[in-house]
Amino acid sequence: MEPATRSGGEPLIRDSDPLTGDEFPQTQAPWPARDALRITGVRPIVTAPDGIPLVVVRVDTNDPGLYGLGCATFTQRFHAVVTTVERHVAPMLIGRHPADIEDITRMVHLSSYWRGGPVLNSALSGVDQALWDIAGKRAGMPVYELLGGRVRSAAALYLHAGGASISETLDRAREILAAGYRHVRLQVGQPGLGSYGAPGTGGAYPGHPNPDGWDVQHYLRTTPELFARARAELGEEAHLLHDVHHRLTVKQAVGLVRALEPFRLFFLEDPIPLELYDRLPEVRAAAPMPLAVGEQVASVADAARLVTGGGVDLLRLHVSAVGGLTPARKLVALCELTGVGTAWHAPGDVSPVGAAANVALDVTTPAFGIQEGHLYGEAVREVFPGTLVPRDGYLYPSDSPGWGIDIDEVAAASYPPVTHLFERWAATVRRPDGGIEAP
Repeated sequence: MEPATRSGGEPLIRDSDPLTGDEFPQTQAPWPARDALRITGVRPIVTAPDGIPLVVVRVDTNDPGLYGLGCATFTQRFHAVVTTVERHVAPMLIGRHPADIEDITRMVHLSSYWRGGPVLNSALSGVDQALWDIAGKRAGMPVYELLGGRVRSAAALYLHAGGASISETLDRAREILAAGYRHVRLQVGQPGLGSYGAPGTGGAYPGHPNPDGWDVQHYLRTTPELFARARAELGEEAHLLHDVHHRLTVKQAVGLVRALEPFRLFFLEDPIPLELYDRLPEVRAAAPMPLAVGEQVASVADAARLVTGGGVDLLRLHVSAVGGLTPARKLVALCELTGVGTAWHAPGDVSPVGAAANVALDVTTPAFGIQEGHLYGEAVREVFPGTLVPRDGYLYPSDSPGWGIDIDEVAAASYPPVTHLFERWAATVRRPDGGIEAP
């Protein structure tokens, strides 16, 4: 009997699940490939060299030594991403040509039927970015050249300054500015364990049902004090930023942006919860400073609505959460056409591979606004050779083919992740009356 074939004439080869041994047909494209290059393996790698679980997907090919890496990091649900890659995504890619990035991305996105969300999109991002890495290596070019080349030399960064007191926060900010950075995000500790970006204080509300609670009214009083002192002590040249971290009502957010007006913030981040994003235009209309929003958005359609809905000045996505470079570059084009800037999410829960993808986007679009920076520890640089290191407040893309980032899997295995470490922090963010708050 003749083997079944696709319309492109290639045989419909059967393969087996590497975990169960179950047979399945390889997913062939409905067109003939121009050469014999094929994907032979797709697997996730989880490591936590700085204590934060990072997920990277490795895509191998039948060309010896040709493989790609992509960031699939969803720190709080990394087990779910790993399972999605191993059991659902990888079997669909074996036998495909790695150049079919657009088709593979769309196929993986649609294949779950109920699509989207950070788990599925992180898995997709790992594959997508790995395929771009392979494309760059095949071409002998860095990914930014595949996107059309640079429109700037490097991406300006901001770093985080946080302390238990205003004085500690400003001391840290001075160190950052002295190191050559021009943008700094300021956060100061609050009573209670729910502080964001700075140390909290346990037992701060004795006599309340939850003595470790976080009080929004205290936050609203003290945040303008922080920026009044910052502007007076750091001067007019420093670009000051602040992250509300989704914790205010619309009315509270409007009050805060008005209170902060005299201090000329570079941006204010995520003033209201994701569930209230349809009311962002109200906050933006009252805000004298730009609003940077979107790190919790987990779909391209929702991100596009942010851009076109008039509620955001800087689109601040976790690129992995929307599916990787392919969808992100389409959102970049939308930003260019609508006058919205970009400010990609990139703290320690973005892998160095993801950071390289962010910078490739940053240096290839006029929509770039600012890039969140992170100083990776020595252990991360050991696990990920080629990790980008800031210079004088800027991050420069690697000129090596692909992302220019590799992974030492032996070193990676020596830093196993801890489950529940980060999601359990969110459970501590409660008001003094015990009611849980958006982390």
